[in-house]
Amino acid sequence: MPYHLGGNKLHDKCADRIPNNSFPGGDVFVNGKNFDALQLATRTLWEVKTDNFDTYPPELRRIVLEDQVPELLHERVLALACGFDFKVGVRSAAHKAALEFAEPRLTGIIVVMNWC
Repeated sequence: MPYHLGGNKLHDKCADRIPNNSFPGGDVFVNGKNFDALQLATRTLWEVKTDNFDTYPPELRRIVLEDQVPELLHERVLALACGFDFKVGVRSAAHKAALEFAEPRLTGIIVVMNWC
């Protein structure tokens, strides 16, 4: 897709700057889902989360995790079903740690985007 869905400039910038992104400037449609980026060389699909997680009060953090965990697990299944690896980019170590604590199956696939 020659553009990103959603229109969030920070999100789009973070997705475009994923190292070795094969299609900066647009989403990649795979298995019924628009992923934020694709690294063809490693066959890795990416989703980007640009939440300011560190600034959220505890209740909002809980809500974000309850929303994101099942979504990320589903997206991982879609990617793996088509032979792709799956990574998630987040903006902080706290967000990464909270996702991995909430769902250990996400351990090892979440990356803090130091380019964002």
